[in-house]
Amino acid sequence: MTGQTGFHAALLDPSAPVPPGLTDGAGRAAGRRFAVYRNNVAVSLTEALIEGFPACHRLLGDDTFRGMAGAYLREHPPASPVMAQFGADLPGFLDAAPQLARMRWLADVARLEYGLRLSYHAADAVPLDGTALAAMAAEDLSASTFGLAPAMRLLRSDWPALSIWRKAMNPSAPQAANRPEDILIARPDYDPEPHLLMPGDAAFVAALSDGAPLGQVAEQALTAQPDHDTTRILGLLLQTGSLTPPQPETMP
Repeated sequence: MTGQTGFHAALLDPSAPVPPGLTDGAGRAAGRRFAVYRNNVAVSLTEALIEGFPACHRLLGDDTFRGMAGAYLREHPPASPVMAQFGADLPGFLDAAPQLARMRWLADVARLEYGLRLSYHAADAVPLDGTALAAMAAEDLSASTFGLAPAMRLLRSDWPALSIWRKAMNPSAPQAANRPEDILIARPDYDPEPHLLMPGDAAFVAALSDGAPLGQVAEQALTAQPDHDTTRILGLLLQTGSLTPPQPETMP
């Protein structure tokens, strides 16, 4: 391991030796200075993870989270100077950590937190005007496909990830029930918000995202979930600015 690769590896691993050839301004070995610099980098990146994953930090506790962060940094150093992208691999890292085998839900909490960050930094979009939707003829509405705002995110979890996140961020929130949760992340204004979806909603949103016309999406949702409320999920998408203007279905 040589050159820049060796320098980066030593920078994030406190047990690694100082890369050879490093000197200070007086030409002396830069061991102590490098150690200080290495510590400052590790602390800064750990603080970035704490800021980006506050619920995970609270759920693990400060000492455990910092220890986990140190191991994560060595396996997944920043791949981009854009710090908003730092931590993309954390959910997978948590999934694979043997010491967290009884906390597998934590990875989905991390996915939720990273999704909120991506939503915050996503591009703006012109939302669909609800009055324009209401004015459409039924046959035109059924044949229309809809765009979804870049800030919208969909997370399907085998765990009560949203309820766990809410409890971590607000101890007075209700205790999480042991059940799967589907989550819609939307950004109606400046800050993204997570919303708990009802059964069938996630499949409905996913079908819209795939470009299926509304009539087909609604039929599929009712087949899979006979009591699915299409009006409710459409209302949520409209209220959160997640729908963008429809396009007529194109003929092949």
